[in-house]
Amino acid sequence: MKIIINLIILLQLMFFSVATADEVYTLGKEIFLNNGTCASCHSLKDAGTNSNIGPNLNEIRPDIGRVKNAVTNGIGIMPTFSEILSEEEINAVSYYVSESTNN
Repeated sequence: MKIIINLIILLQLMFFSVATADEVYTLGKEIFLNNGTCASCHSLKDAGTNSNIGPNLNEIRPDIGRVKNAVTNGIGIMPTFSEILSEEEINAVSYYVSESTNN
């Protein structure tokens, strides 16, 4: 089931957006560092961040579905970002985090 959800999210990114994978990755990184404020709590090598409030994303290496769920619904002390970020932005940051930590 997890693989199917990840595939659906990836297909949404590829087919329902005119952006290429590189553009989605770049947008996701921009959101991570700025509007999403992810960098203030999470360490992520690719983004050059080193915070220890939230989990170190390089260590947990979350897949795209896990990131999207956390960003959309919140988890633990992390609030939901569903009213701050659009669905496209949530998809992009989820793609960015999963790709940058799993490559």
